[in-house]
Amino acid sequence: MDRDFRSRGRLRGFSINRLIPNVLTLAALCSGLTAIRFALQGQLRLAVIAIIVAAIFDALDGRVARRLGVTSRFGAELDSLSDFLCFGVSPALVLYLASMQGAGSLGWVITLMFPICSALRLARFNTALLSDTPPPAWTGSFFTGVPAPAGALLALIPLMVSFEIEAAWPRHPAVVGTVLIVVGGLMVSRLPTFSFKKGRVPRHLVLPLLLGAALVMGVLASSPWIGMSLLGLAYALLIPFSGLSYRRQARQDRQAAALNEVVTLRAVDSGVSRPD
Repeated sequence: MDRDFRSRGRLRGFSINRLIPNVLTLAALCSGLTAIRFALQGQLRLAVIAIIVAAIFDALDGRVARRLGVTSRFGAELDSLSDFLCFGVSPALVLYLASMQGAGSLGWVITLMFPICSALRLARFNTALLSDTPPPAWTGSFFTGVPAPAGALLALIPLMVSFEIEAAWPRHPAVVGTVLIVVGGLMVSRLPTFSFKKGRVPRHLVLPLLLGAALVMGVLASSPWIGMSLLGLAYALLIPFSGLSYRRQARQDRQAAALNEVVTLRAVDSGVSRPD
């Protein structure tokens, strides 16, 4: 009987595969917290690098979880909390210490808006996961609004530009504040943006894409801050195209649904039932 009690009380272990995505999420969280530490010490370049490292870990954890088939509700909640800190709180504090504290109380109010927009966006994303009616499969290629990691990158563009050029205007509170307001608005907006998770590259575009990637890597190696800024601007320029692509897919979906309804009505009128 004692042996049965011990066997029932023994904790069940988890496989290493189930822990890897959560470890990556915690690594992203540590990078975000470290970015705050670097910013408080005045090491702004290291702070931005830490946020970029957090974005890399954040991009890996979800993909690893899906590849290993170990997605869980716990991992999704942990990822959301990590995203809020790494891409909402951390960039806002970095930009406040680098620029916005020169604008006084107004600068702090604008700074507060960014993590609030990040929290609202993540809350909306989490509630959408619990929807009883699943959206069409093609919507998986789009986000609603700018995702948090991309928003952090866009918000940090003025600071990254200031690392590369000898000018004061990129860090001016008016410039940084405007960018924070615009990016925060994009994060909570209903604009569809490409997710780049399920997209497929046509065969004839593989070689140009590889050449473009090599060019981007060359720019990042020679001028990393300008390269990261150009990547952020390129992403922002893709937002209108993602909206057009989303509307085209939605229109095709509506046309297919209307055609299916017409076929169903004709089958009913003729007394012929459609095979399942």
